Amino acid sequence: MPHRRRISLVIPFYNEEENVDNTLAAISGIVDSTRYDWELIAINDGSRDATLAKLQAARPTSFELVVVDLSRNFGKEAALSAGLSRATGDAVIPLDADLQDPPELIAESPRVS
Repeated sequence: MPHRRRISLVIPFYNEEENVDNTLAAISGIVDSTRYDWELIAINDGSRDATLAKLQAARPTSFELVVVDLSRNFGKEAALSAGLSRATGDAVIPLDADLQDPPELIAESPRVS
């Protein structure tokens, strides 16, 4: 059986407790329609709300969730760098937790679908 390619999504979260559930649901909605294995590297960038607790409590079934907790708010670029260093995918895609760029566009890409 050939090796299934893996795609890593890297998403920094900063005080995004209201977006965690929607973000995870959006990711779940796209991964089943592709022929890849998926991982989500979720970086908690020193959030002061319940973002970390919500990420740690999540149990997605269609992708692997890796939560990285930074000790304080280092900023988006540092959070992305921390996530990129943990990614194990054959391809890595950065996204924003507020779904500014809809994850559904990933599945529509000719190379992903």
